[in-house]
Amino acid sequence: MNFYPVRAIYMAEIARVRRTLLQSIVSPIISTSLYFVVFGAAIGSRIDQVEGVSYGAFIVPGLIMLMLLTQSVSNASFGIFFPRFSGSIYELLSAPISYLEIVIGYVGAAATRSIVLGLIILATANFFVPLHIEHPVWMVLFLVLTAVTFSMLGFIIGIWADGFEKLQLVPLLVITPLTFLGGSFYSIDMLPPFWQGVTLLNPVVYLVSGFRWSFYGVGDVSIVASVVVIALFLTLCLATVAWIFRTGYRLKP
Repeated sequence: MNFYPVRAIYMAEIARVRRTLLQSIVSPIISTSLYFVVFGAAIGSRIDQVEGVSYGAFIVPGLIMLMLLTQSVSNASFGIFFPRFSGSIYELLSAPISYLEIVIGYVGAAATRSIVLGLIILATANFFVPLHIEHPVWMVLFLVLTAVTFSMLGFIIGIWADGFEKLQLVPLLVITPLTFLGGSFYSIDMLPPFWQGVTLLNPVVYLVSGFRWSFYGVGDVSIVASVVVIALFLTLCLATVAWIFRTGYRLKP
């Protein structure tokens, strides 16, 4: 593998993030603070604890996961869509660089930005509630795997989209609702039995639950189920990306 083109793509994407620092970093931090004000103050004052954890601390993993999923998809989708929109993608495809190196460059940059943002939100949350991470290695593992997986999903969306409006279609109409309904701000044990079964069909439940387990040792599903689901989703994304480059879907004029 030639790391020079990977580094060139990676640094170009990181430079783009620096040019939009206010939108990339400050805006999500303000949004997270507002979530704490609304959910932590308004709802937290009426809910003492959830599964032995104070409500303010309980929602922290869900908030981080919400931002991580949406930002990973948005970052990677725009990163690959803009070269397609401007036509510079054809210069990249004709250069002596493999498809694997292209994917690593774009997905790596999007995942890096999302991971940094997740850590910043974690530090911000510490100003609102006391935090204790019982399994820091698992926390970092879930953070990295989720960022990489959904950055790859964003890469796929960026190739599929044929207009700027489609770039926000999946994050706004699919990812965000699934995250809100995936136990980010409540435990699914609070739901009636029927809706618990329905909620378990939501794959985001397993991501949020596994990430919350790494903080407090509690979760709605087992840690094994969480790891299996994210591994399967990552495999599916890898297979889809391989098919895109093998067939030239939306890449060849």
